[in-house]
Parts: sequence; C-alpha cells; structure tokens
Amino acid sequence: MAKIDHKQAALDFLSFVNASPTPFHAVKSAKELLSQAGFKEIKEKESWASTCQPGGKYYLTRNGSTIIAFAIGKKWKPGNPISMIGAHTDSPVLRLKPVSKKQSEGFVQIGVETYGGGIWHTWFDRDLGVAGRVMVRTKDGSIVQKLVKIDRPILRIPTLAIHLDRQETFSFNKETQLFPIAGLVAAELNRTGGSKGSDSKDATEKEGNVAPLKAMTERHHPYLIELIASDLGAEPADILDFELILFDTQKSCLGGLLEEFIFSPRLDNLNMSFCAVKGLINSVAEDTALDHETSIRLIALFDHEEIGSTSAQGADSNILPSVIRRLSVLPASHFEDAGSEQSYQQVSSEADFATAYEQTLSSSFLLSADMAHAVNPNYAFKYEADHKPEINKGPVIKVNANVRYATNSPGIVLLQEVARKAAEDGGDFVPLQLLVVRNDSPCGSTIGPMLSAALGARTLDLGNPQLSMHSIRETGGSQDVGHAIRLFSSFFKHYSTLSPTILVD
Repeated sequence: MAKIDHKQAALDFLSFVNASPTPFHAVKSAKELLSQAGFKEIKEKESWASTCQPGGKYYLTRNGSTIIAFAIGKKWKPGNPISMIGAHTDSPVLRLKPVSKKQSEGFVQIGVETYGGGIWHTWFDRDLGVAGRVMVRTKDGSIVQKLVKIDRPILRIPTLAIHLDRQETFSFNKETQLFPIAGLVAAELNRTGGSKGSDSKDATEKEGNVAPLKAMTERHHPYLIELIASDLGAEPADILDFELILFDTQKSCLGGLLEEFIFSPRLDNLNMSFCAVKGLINSVAEDTALDHETSIRLIALFDHEEIGSTSAQGADSNILPSVIRRLSVLPASHFEDAGSEQSYQQVSSEADFATAYEQTLSSSFLLSADMAHAVNPNYAFKYEADHKPEINKGPVIKVNANVRYATNSPGIVLLQEVARKAAEDGGDFVPLQLLVVRNDSPCGSTIGPMLSAALGARTLDLGNPQLSMHSIRETGGSQDVGHAIRLFSSFFKHYSTLSPTILVD
C-alpha cells in the first residue's frame, strides 16, 4: 500500500466539502468519486439477483441524501462477514421555512428554522448563500429533483451593536432574532415597479386557478425564486417546492502558520464521510484487490444523524439492514466456485439461506465514524485529564461506560491491529488516540450504538479530532485526513484475515 500524500489528501477534502453544502450535494460528490473509481449505480427498487456479482463494485442512494457503496469479494459467500464504515452527511444548519417571506423595518427577510444542535451565535455576521434540493416541472410535464447552489452572499444575520446592548453573554431569541436580511424593500419595489402599499394576489388566484397551496412566489420572496430558477435554467413558475438551507460562502481552506489546520464548515461529519469514501476506493484500487477477498467492503453515509437518525434515510431506518439482507440471499450460483480458507461458517445449500443474514451479522464489524473533540487549549479544564485528543495525532477511539459509544475492548484490539498493518504494508504509521469525557460532563452520541443494537454486529466509534464542533466554522487537522483514509483502507484490506484471530463469541 503506497504512502499517502497528506497535504494532497487535505486539499482533496477541501474540494469535496466546498462542493457539498447540503447532504444532497455531499451524496452527489460521493457518487462522482465512486463512479470515477468504477463503482456502478444500482437502485433499491430493482432486483439485484443478476446485477451484483463477486468482484463487483456498486452504490445506491435513498432520498438523494443517503448513500451506500460496497465491493463484493470474489471469494465471498452468503453468510460471510461484511466490513463496514458508517458516517453521516448532515450538519447543523438553518433551513428555510415553508413560508419564508418576511419583511420588517424596510428590510426583506427570510424565515428560517434551526436544524440540529448548532452553535447558532456563530451564524451571525456571516456571508450566507442558499443551497439544496428543488422540485422542478420540466417541459414534458414530469417533475424532477435538481440541486441548486447560490454560491454568493445573498443573506446575513446582523448582530446588535454593543452600544445598544452591553450583555456580557451573547444571547438571542431563535424565533424572532435569527432571521437573515436579504435586501431592502425599497430596492425590490424599484426593481419590480411596485408600490409599498400594493397587495399582490396569489398567482393562481390571478389566473382564476385553484391550488392547494399558495404559489412559491407568494410563500417566498419572488426574487429568491427567480435566482433559483435562473441557476437551474428553469422558469420561476416551474419551481414547485424545495428544501433549502443556508451555508457560509467562505471557502474551506488550510490554515495555521505551517498549514497544519483545516478551517471549514461541516467537518462534522463530511470529514469522515470523505475519508470513508476514499478509504473504500483506495482499498480496491488494485485490479487484484478483490480476488481473494472473502468479505464485502461497505460504506454507509446516512442523513439526519444530527436530529436522531429516525427517518427513512437515517441510520435508524431499514436501509442498511435491507441492503445486507439482500446481499445475503443473492443466488448461490454466483458463489458456487468461491472457496474460503477462513473459519467462517459457509452457506452450503439453498436451505441455509434462511440464516445467512444472521450469520453475516455475527461475524461483521462496523466502524462508526463521526468526528471527535480535540482538546481546546482555552478550555482544557473541560477535558478528562488523561484523555485529551490532539489535532494531527490520528483518529480518536471514543469510549463511554454507559454505551453512548459502542466501543469495547475487542474492537480496540482489532483497530490497533488494523493500524499496525497499515505500517507493515509499507505505508505510513497510523497513530490512534482515546477519548473519555469527564464524569461531570455530558456525553454526545452517534450512529454506533443504534446500529450495533439493530444489527448485532460488533461496532467501534471513532472520529478525527476537531475544535468548535457544530460551529458554522470548525477547525481540524490537515494531517488527520490522510491518517483516517489510511486507517480505513487498511481496515477494508485486512479485516477478513484479522477478525478470526480475535476470538470473542
């Protein structure tokens, strides 16, 4: 396995995150990387019986915001294990309300709703654009999903001058004081030739039509709809609905005196999503990579982790179990010539397919990859004295006695062996760190515990260290991207041979 260029890996991540302001865009960016690496798109609604073959590489999406990709070893049989990495595509953001058109004191404003547990004061006085998914009616009458990204500062949430409120702690009302300004009413009236006292009617009412909802130009500011339509090459009347969020238009970049940092939005969790994609791709880069593989190598990037994962496309949905189950019952004829020297119990007949799913899960392993807290030098007292992860010192294994994280000792042993194998392959050494939060501090959680409970598969929670988690602008390490990619590649490459050597029932 070749050494990794850490700076180039960080720069590649910057390109990924700059192109991905929403989960929809993140999935699009992941699809592009996977397609370039020879992965083929498949659909949930189609049969996979004649599609998924040993040695094949595939990906599928749900809702355009969750993606699962996998590579099938040529020696894999139903009942064999799957090595998995799970991450998530969403981050705390401000989302446009279904009716966002507002104005006050001569300002055009946009109504927004908070999504997830953001540090919302960091959104004030930032240059904000708009991005997301738009449902558009095409010329042939069909309705399609299109992605939009207005990558220029059209919105801003202004703070109150200190002269008017000398509060020691910055506080505000999220419902009444978190509205961005988008322009001036007078400028909009000059543009349209309207009058301040005019009361325009709904477009459908003007035309004598009846519609269940008001027109989009009544629910949202007309010029916003025009901007979106222009970006998509459509007419404003063709914009039927959308899911739009605000994002910081300042680009991600390398920072620090020696470019040791990454300054970026959405490190949590596009950093781990990117590393998972690249780890899978790198693990199958060689033509012979899957020739003797007895496992399936799989990544799952879920939406809605920041709000609990309970959705059709979240980690608490049926998408990952259903994908694993479908792989477990692929026709036995696909694998009749496949052999394995491993001690995994093999499925020998069609009758054994009834338990193939459970057999697979019992020997599989999931790395739940979500960003971790690096020690903040200004708040060092907030960290447990012996567990202070450092930036650029490698992925952080997250441990919690109350199972807020799913990590246990067999998993830690496995990951150490994976990291050691990365160095033995002639590549870089992958350092690892440990995190436990203080007993007097709350502890976050992620998809690891819920997936391990649902699947029964062994699981470990880890993530790259970062500062300012859930801020609009976060800080990570430029070396840690390469460390995680290296670790994930080694995990996929060596799991089949390592797992049987760690004996735990």
